[in-house]
Amino acid sequence: MNPSRALFFIALGLFGVFTVEFSVIGLLPTVVKRYEVTVAQAGSLVSLFAAIAAIGGPIMVLWLSKYNRKTVLIVSLLVFSLCSVLSAWAPSFNSLMVLRAVPGLILPVFFSLAFAAAVALYPPERAAHATSMALMGESIGLVFGVPIIIFFESKFSYEASFLFCAFVCVIAAAGLSLLPNMRSSTQKKTSHSALVILKKPVLWLGLFATVAVLSAMFAVYSYATEYLSQMGVEAESISLLMMVFGVGGLAGNFVAGKSLAKNIKLTVVLYPIVLGAAYFLLHMFASPTFFSMALLCTIWGAAHTSGLVVSQFWVASSAGEAPEFATSLFVSAANVGVTLGATVGGSFITKMGMEGPVWAGWIFSALALIFFVASLGYARRQAQFSSATC
Repeated sequence: MNPSRALFFIALGLFGVFTVEFSVIGLLPTVVKRYEVTVAQAGSLVSLFAAIAAIGGPIMVLWLSKYNRKTVLIVSLLVFSLCSVLSAWAPSFNSLMVLRAVPGLILPVFFSLAFAAAVALYPPERAAHATSMALMGESIGLVFGVPIIIFFESKFSYEASFLFCAFVCVIAAAGLSLLPNMRSSTQKKTSHSALVILKKPVLWLGLFATVAVLSAMFAVYSYATEYLSQMGVEAESISLLMMVFGVGGLAGNFVAGKSLAKNIKLTVVLYPIVLGAAYFLLHMFASPTFFSMALLCTIWGAAHTSGLVVSQFWVASSAGEAPEFATSLFVSAANVGVTLGATVGGSFITKMGMEGPVWAGWIFSALALIFFVASLGYARRQAQFSSATC
């Protein structure tokens, strides 16, 4: 199969699984009414998914990455599809929770192997391109997944929203079935050999940087609609601005991929500064005017979404011996960052009002910069030591 076509189905699969993860955000009001639960209980469908992905993901990756990569990718998508179909007619809230838990375990597996497969399609010098293009699928799922789910519910039905997710996953699975068999890089290795990367300080510094980056991103993004509302933007315009935000995110992913390919070290150092600068522009120039906010949301979206490809690529490059396991650790760190950022951003709102999330974003951006610089410094010292002992 043509690498570009294969990469399309990998990105489509990532779009599908991340739409599944965040679909319930758009369906919360219906879930509350349908199962007669509180908003907090309905919201636990999101936090449960993230928690299970963070805790169980690396274990699942260590287990399943030993098998044929193509088979695991296809089966993972079919599991997502089946759980989505069953979720459409879940008889109780508890059963819906169980049907969210299973995909939560599988998402890190698909995410990790999908990126490894994407990189394997291209020569090493185009690894950053493959990563950024695959992340397009995740970015579209993160940004456009919820509006699409809301559209399907409003135009068709609650059940149709879940069936849409199932359909996307099946189409992606069918596309990936055309790929040649792909042996995992850890297929001949033991779990112990993969765990050896946990001894690498540069990996841990990269994971801490990932937590800080995702915390910075979601400290602000989690309250984006409320922030825009407080700025006086009309409700109809907010949905359009979030679409503009998404378009900016896609552009940001593309630019980040190009930048990483040219100079990975400079890119990871500059990224937290760029994100902080985007928050500065938002803080200084936010207004009720649609066109000025559209420009700001484009810049914000580009800076926000490119954090995924920058942090993911840095973590993967720091543990080339076991890329699937390293990526699963990235998924766990990312989910921790999402939870931490949303929590801290909310607490800052309580203390400082709607300016609070921006300040939280700046603090986490500064922490990300510190961790990135520290990991670069440690990697440089290790390289010097290795060359001196040779």
